[in-house]
Amino acid sequence: MKTFKPLLFLTSFVLIVGLACALGGGGETPIQPEQPTSPPPQNQQPTPEPPQPQPTNPPQATQPPAQPASQFFKEEFDSPLTNDWFTYTVTGSNSADPDKVTVEAGDGNLSWDFDSEQVYYYLFYEAFEYEDVTVSVIADNRGRNNNSVSLICRYDPDVGWYEFNIANNGLYDILHAEIDNNGDISYNLITNGGSNSIKTGKNVNEYSITCDGDELSLRINGDDVNSITEKTYALRSGNVGISVSSFDVLPIQIEMDWFEVSEP
Repeated sequence: MKTFKPLLFLTSFVLIVGLACALGGGGETPIQPEQPTSPPPQNQQPTPEPPQPQPTNPPQATQPPAQPASQFFKEEFDSPLTNDWFTYTVTGSNSADPDKVTVEAGDGNLSWDFDSEQVYYYLFYEAFEYEDVTVSVIADNRGRNNNSVSLICRYDPDVGWYEFNIANNGLYDILHAEIDNNGDISYNLITNGGSNSIKTGKNVNEYSITCDGDELSLRINGDDVNSITEKTYALRSGNVGISVSSFDVLPIQIEMDWFEVSEP
């Protein structure tokens, strides 16, 4: 008779129970691992920062900007006249032809060349109006002696202006140029005279006028020639200007080195 061995029996029992569980013979369902709700992150390159704007130089202007007009200035005629100047002509006879007058600025000169008699050729500076002002010019007579250089103050296109005429023959006059309702010009004499300060013939003269209140004054080559109180026409303000006139001989040629507008 064989002896019963308890350890062997216990080991066999454990194996039988484990096999039954493996074959689904009852017991709890094994817990499945939780599935992720989103895919795991992939290897990604870092997002580059947006490019930063780099400073750039502004484009260079192809031409210098236009300079604003000046109220008081000295024009030395190094270049053509700007649009602040405009032309006005008066004729003294039916045969006068303003188209035969050439006025050009450049290279340090304002050149006037007349090939017609009896033309009064004006340049007005319309950028500013002046009440009290001094206007000066230096003029070189290169043609015949019978001509006139004029300086103007208080030009009003509806009324008229004051005009100081200096002739190369030694005479001068101060006029009121009056514009009537038809646009015609009449010249009213305020005063006139002669002066030894005027250099006659082919020579260089400096002329200067001052319109200050009701006082009208003329200086020639640094000398005080005349000053008069004017209350008849009583012009108050307006543009300034310059003029050259031809009479009954040709050619008339004037060169001006500069033109100046200043406070009195």
